[in-house]
Amino acid sequence: MKRKKRVVKIGGIKIGGKNQVVVQSMTKTKTHNIKATVQQIKRLEKAGCEIVRVAVVDKKDSAVLNRLRKAVKVPLVADIHFDYRLAIQAIDAGIDKIRINPGNIGESWKIAQIIEKAKDSGIPIRVGVNSGSLPKKILNKYKHPTPEAIVETVNDSLAIFEKKRFENLVVSAKGADVMTTIAVYKRLYRLFDYPLHLGITEAGLPFRGGLRSAVGLGILLAQSIGDTIRVSLTADPVMEVVAAYEILDSLGLRQHNPVLISCPTCGRCDIKLDRIVNEVERRLKRYNNYMKVAVMGCVVNGPGEAKEADFGIACGKRTGLIFAKGEEVKRVREDLLVSELFEVIDENIDN
Repeated sequence: MKRKKRVVKIGGIKIGGKNQVVVQSMTKTKTHNIKATVQQIKRLEKAGCEIVRVAVVDKKDSAVLNRLRKAVKVPLVADIHFDYRLAIQAIDAGIDKIRINPGNIGESWKIAQIIEKAKDSGIPIRVGVNSGSLPKKILNKYKHPTPEAIVETVNDSLAIFEKKRFENLVVSAKGADVMTTIAVYKRLYRLFDYPLHLGITEAGLPFRGGLRSAVGLGILLAQSIGDTIRVSLTADPVMEVVAAYEILDSLGLRQHNPVLISCPTCGRCDIKLDRIVNEVERRLKRYNNYMKVAVMGCVVNGPGEAKEADFGIACGKRTGLIFAKGEEVKRVREDLLVSELFEVIDENIDN
């Protein structure tokens, strides 16, 4: 059964319903280090991050949330574990959403207090369940964090929210591997009408972590499952945002900033393509416009693929053709290809 799409508002951002998939990330600073945290959030904002989560570990962190909220424009989510009082303090500080794992908050009366505070303030709650923090009774039943175990934990976690008639919810439930996560979200999509936040937890370093996230998130998003995403990487959080938009662009779901396409090269290539591609990528970082730029290495497919991009280079022997919006513009020497390409981009980008 196809689930109904509930809409939840986080600050000025709407998720769920027919709204586009939203990109999230999380700061990696100590939240109470307000200078470093604000700097990182502003870098994330500049990269296109639409919702930012911050860890609220103790009172030192909760004490700065009001200042953080005033210092940045992007909606902020307080990530709370164990201490229900931190969630209440975060809501009082003006946070836009809180994320809790009911399993580690403890007694139901603590969760009930969070629910009542959030209800009074109109603040949404993300209920997050991870395979690494399942209740003992669930693990005893299933032996391992299987998809069934994770989904049952979500169902149990939502019981108190439904009893309190609190529906301003976002749900996430991540397995430690791609296939478990896919299976879990397919079940959640069928069972619940809440917006779903997607992520592959503990994905890893940028290369392998990016691949795991692209596979897992891509499979789900291609089936219209998921309303917000975070690409979890052991790296600068800005890389998470860049990777998220690459995934969304590849599926035709979002267009954000320039996209560079280049060929892998082979024995037919007679030009130093890696140098050209690296220089084009470096110079594209100063553009905020969405455009597709192709740098192709030989005459087999190069002219056709460069022609299909907004701007492109199709290389020959120590020379190359430059294309703009499907038309060949000029032929130039290898050493002039990058500079001439960007002259053409600057001449045509607003046309």
